[in-house]
Amino acid sequence: MPEGDTVWQTARRLHDALAGKVLVRSDFRVPRYATVDLTDRRVLDVTPRGKHLLTRVEGGLTLHSHLRMEGAWKVYGNGERWRGGPAHQIRAILGTADRTAVGYRLQVLELLRTTDEDRAVGHLGPDLLGPDWDPDRALANLLADPARPLGEALLDQRNLAGIGNIYKSELCFLLGATPWLPVGALPADRAAKLPALAKKLLEANRDRLVRSTTGRRGQDLFVYGRAPRPCLRCHTSVRVADQGDGSRERPTYWCPRCQTGPAPAPGSPRTRRTQQTHPRPTN
Repeated sequence: MPEGDTVWQTARRLHDALAGKVLVRSDFRVPRYATVDLTDRRVLDVTPRGKHLLTRVEGGLTLHSHLRMEGAWKVYGNGERWRGGPAHQIRAILGTADRTAVGYRLQVLELLRTTDEDRAVGHLGPDLLGPDWDPDRALANLLADPARPLGEALLDQRNLAGIGNIYKSELCFLLGATPWLPVGALPADRAAKLPALAKKLLEANRDRLVRSTTGRRGQDLFVYGRAPRPCLRCHTSVRVADQGDGSRERPTYWCPRCQTGPAPAPGSPRTRRTQQTHPRPTN
């Protein structure tokens, strides 16, 4: 799933291509909006909100989209071949006189009154890359359920918006805690650093083509995707197990030596938590 830095990059590409220009093509390939036509309207801006995209156009309308796991917005010039996937995966096309934005595999696509944007994103916590960022509120949200595993709490967009599965694993490593440690058991000094550290990671990567949390070329991530290779710090074999987020299981990586706290034993069944314990986090 694209994370906050990737969505920020997507919003910037769309904004650069569309903002301030009049739409000459509008094509929505979803039944609900099949007859909607936005041509002759000027695009005002494209704004990211956590993992959500808000494309605002004249007339008080906002196109809300979410990339989820497989979605993507691609921008093409006139005459350029579209390469984002087969035509049947296209869900939206917005074209100006010189650029065309094509939305592929968008599982969330809705047209709202701009005044109603809170219906789509009002539930989100402070945005790590947004003007509403509030580290104190983000930390208070995370600690509101002290028994909840740290990894699950980080993925819940109602606590803070923009962290996905990669940053979850990397943040837990940098904090020296396993993703299964109850968030309330995180030492106070490390908990206090968490919001600033999360923001630092996303800000450092929002302008990069290749995400890095280590600063090492060729070794871009500390633990995510590295099992069973050695930890970059202590050389212990990195481990992987599934951890639920209330909606699905996600591969979660950690170093059993550098990170303290509970974790699945090697060879144990994949960890699961039920929706009854923690309602499904909203993206």
